Amino acid sequence: MSLDAVDREILFHLRQDGRLTNVELAKRVGLTPPPCLRRVKRLEETGVIAGYRAVIDPEAMGRGLEVLIDVEIYAQDRKSFEEFEDTVASYDEVVEFRRMYGRPDYFIRVAVADHAAYEAFLTGRLSCLPAVLRLESHLTMKKIKTNR
Repeated sequence: MSLDAVDREILFHLRQDGRLTNVELAKRVGLTPPPCLRRVKRLEETGVIAGYRAVIDPEAMGRGLEVLIDVEIYAQDRKSFEEFEDTVASYDEVVEFRRMYGRPDYFIRVAVADHAAYEAFLTGRLSCLPAVLRLESHLTMKKIKTNR
């Protein structure tokens, strides 16, 4: 699907505030409400807009410590990869999980209450998985930019 400047402007404003009314969105992008609504519906139907969600403050949910983990695994066969991925994806502490090209094999972002909770997660769940070869944790000093 080809996006024009107005579509991109709509997406910009919805990314900033997904709760904008159609009237307010139309005003911001220089359209009247009916054509603006048609464009938004088209963007939704074609999958450009994949959904709407609330952005929750992790600290308010008792998950103020975020740790990035690089994971290398022993496994080379599909079954072991899939078992590892299914297990890790099921953990509530895992908020992002990616298989990477090259090294590390995986990137995991974990949100927990504090250092003790992270140690319990790391030693009690992640490091004891049979496929795990190496883990490297990275604690954030300061968030510079996050896309929501």
